[in-house]
Amino acid sequence: MNIYQKIKKHAGKQTHDSNIVKKDLEDGVQAEAHKDGTIAVDKSVDLNTKKGKEIVDNEKVHLEQMKRGDLNYDNKYVYWKGKTFLRSEINEGSKELPWEKEAYNRTENT
Repeated sequence: MNIYQKIKKHAGKQTHDSNIVKKDLEDGVQAEAHKDGTIAVDKSVDLNTKKGKEIVDNEKVHLEQMKRGDLNYDNKYVYWKGKTFLRSEINEGSKELPWEKEAYNRTENT
């Protein structure tokens, strides 16, 4: 089973897979989904809380979105279903962004 199959199988459930890495992230950033299938979670996030589980589940949705080909990014842009968003002009993590709407809809109150 590859990483994307594991994520799909466990979407909406908390797992402590080896693809989750705790590290210091930028101020205000709780977690990041990476193209290599890893999820970086800020050291301040307690993964044993409901909020910690929601944060990880949200990032798992982003990994699924990348696997489907709907979401991609580079240092300058985020690409969503054929549309290009300049990273410097968006508030990444905002619930109003289309890829975040899907992730929050699927993971809040899980």
